[in-house]
Amino acid sequence: MPASIEPPDPATKASSSPSEACDVAANRQPVMHDGLLFSDTDPLAHATLAAPAVPVAPPGVSVIRWLHEGMRSALLLQPRWQRLHAHPLAILVLLAFGVLLTLGVQRLWIVGPASFNWSPLLTGWLLPAATAWVCYALLHRTEAVAATVAPSAAHLFCLLMAQGAWLSALFGLAWAAVAHSGDGGASLMPSAHWALWTGTWIWLGLAQTLTLWRGARRKGQSLLLATILLALAIAESEGERDTMWIADASATASDQRLARLRLTQELMERQPQLLGERLQALQPQRKGVIEIYVLTFAPYAHEDVFRRESALVADVLEQRFDAAGRTLQLINHVHTSTEWPWATPLNLQRAIRHIARLMDRNEDILFIHLTSHGAQDGELSANFWPMSVDAVTPQLLKTWLDEAGVRHRVVSVSACYSGSWIQPLQGDGTLVMTAADAEHTSYGCGRKSELTYFGKAVYDEQLRHATRSFEQAHAAARTLIDEREQQAGKNDGYSNPQIAVGDGVRKQLEKLRRRLEAG
Repeated sequence: MPASIEPPDPATKASSSPSEACDVAANRQPVMHDGLLFSDTDPLAHATLAAPAVPVAPPGVSVIRWLHEGMRSALLLQPRWQRLHAHPLAILVLLAFGVLLTLGVQRLWIVGPASFNWSPLLTGWLLPAATAWVCYALLHRTEAVAATVAPSAAHLFCLLMAQGAWLSALFGLAWAAVAHSGDGGASLMPSAHWALWTGTWIWLGLAQTLTLWRGARRKGQSLLLATILLALAIAESEGERDTMWIADASATASDQRLARLRLTQELMERQPQLLGERLQALQPQRKGVIEIYVLTFAPYAHEDVFRRESALVADVLEQRFDAAGRTLQLINHVHTSTEWPWATPLNLQRAIRHIARLMDRNEDILFIHLTSHGAQDGELSANFWPMSVDAVTPQLLKTWLDEAGVRHRVVSVSACYSGSWIQPLQGDGTLVMTAADAEHTSYGCGRKSELTYFGKAVYDEQLRHATRSFEQAHAAARTLIDEREQQAGKNDGYSNPQIAVGDGVRKQLEKLRRRLEAG
């Protein structure tokens, strides 16, 4: 039980000399209550010690109470501080609970077999440390009284840890449900993605702010510090970080998750050499023969479907368009890093320049197929952690083609919202065809997909077997894609693939087709 404090005797106070006052002060003893140290002159100590004593719960019961109140505060309810006791074991258990919950949720993010990755446990502690500092900053002075009157910094920290664990699990499960959908969430409308992402952070920010507001007397500081914590949490989640699970190499092709890229010195030195070797291996133009040179570009490493589509398109063009020896793949994937150069903007620009020097710019055609996720602003998603890769845009591609002097171009873009590439690229010497219009997603770009709907219909079915005309293949594929999207339940509307063909490139493609069919 806490020691009692008797109020000072007024008579003694009135008659004390300076030397007597010093003696009294020297004899005053600090008072311990609920793990907090008070001076017996602190007025808040009297309020604290006068409050009704709350029995200390056993450690197991105490942690359960923390989790219960954490759930209540996550639902924006007022926490019941008088039920809670902050002690080192409670802090340790709550931190461990949060880690274990994250471990389970992240396992659900991966489809198929996976192995535990311990390295993230060594990082990611900035947010808990910042949270502890915020709690201390708000309550480190006279506000640090026992929870029977107001929460201490330790109480506030424990509650935020319990609250954060529940909210992280809830929203993590929502994203896991998206990941396990047949197309990895590609069929969700953009507004649904935006609503889920925004709702996550609004709710977390509101719950966190209310907890700090209710637990601290410095209301202005609590709002500022809650905003800082929320910004830090968003920054950490949006950054590239390892997860606690990596797919096993034994996973099937449709379920395999990308293994982590290891940027060794050998690999970093090998990649520039590989690009040079692949460029030097490209055959020069044959005089009097209309050639087609092929570039495929797959910059998004975390979906195997793009690597497969790159290989498919390259194979079709080699077999059906006499492009063997004139084909180069640029791919971001851990399993092709020693086989093909990386799909980076600089490598694409260098490849275009080199091919332009090999080809007859007045006769030959450069074909470029780009496959990735796409954004409504035209950026083609690029991801190859831990390497940073910039996005390619239609404006950049047009600039590189113009600078290289490539006259006849076929540009194929297999990505969501890829219709936004039409207007910047179209021209007399250009055929540009896309998997969707500028307002809709395409389909089949999830981790369970073997090929995108566009890649399968245009290349694997039409150009491989039925025709050598890009226009005819695109027209036939539109009908097939529409039927398959309806069957799959695509709920944001028909992807509506687009095409624009200039008269100049149409003439050259017709000459090429006649040569190939005659041969």
